[in-house]
Amino acid sequence: MSRSIRPDAVLVQAVIAGALSFAHLHDLAEAAGQTGWKAWAYPVSVDLLLVAAWRRLRTARRDRSAWTWFVIALTASLGANIATAGLLDLDHVPAWLRILVAGWPALAFLGGTLLVHSPTDPPAPAAQAVDEPAAPEVEMHRTDEPAPDPAPAETVPELAPAPPQPAPSAPAVPAALLDHARKIADAHRASTGSPMPAEALSARLQLPAPTADAIAAELQLT
Repeated sequence: MSRSIRPDAVLVQAVIAGALSFAHLHDLAEAAGQTGWKAWAYPVSVDLLLVAAWRRLRTARRDRSAWTWFVIALTASLGANIATAGLLDLDHVPAWLRILVAGWPALAFLGGTLLVHSPTDPPAPAAQAVDEPAAPEVEMHRTDEPAPDPAPAETVPELAPAPPQPAPSAPAVPAALLDHARKIADAHRASTGSPMPAEALSARLQLPAPTADAIAAELQLT
């Protein structure tokens, strides 16, 4: 199925403007001494430098060199349009304009080379969309049962040290028994002149050893 071609007013306007600018650049180059095919090459060189600078600006808007060459190419195009509007005598072109036209190819070649081979800034990484659904979290289950924790070792309770056994207390001695033993000890001292031994007193009274020792200690007998 064929599609109908509709004329675009913007496209038509661009073609007309480009053709007029091309003609003005050709006329100026021819008046400056560039005849033949050289006069037709100048408009192509100016327009190509303008397009190259514009393409560079689209990818790197902060590139100062791209802005510089864009302004140079635009100035060359506008200058040719103004110069051919009757303000300049094309039959007597000044020397400075001849120098500019003759030096334009080297300047255009330098600008085009720098625009093409200059490194561009790396594109910034695209930020993740806010409304982008997050990846569902997958709950992981272990198929193998974890090993049971080892039973804590039985701790043996520390035994508290046994309290010291109290020393056996001396049996209580009746006062009457103590007076009787003192009398016997005094009588032995009076008759012999020396204290009565504890063994002798114990044998005399016929008392158990703890009681006899208690009496001997009370009477201070050896």
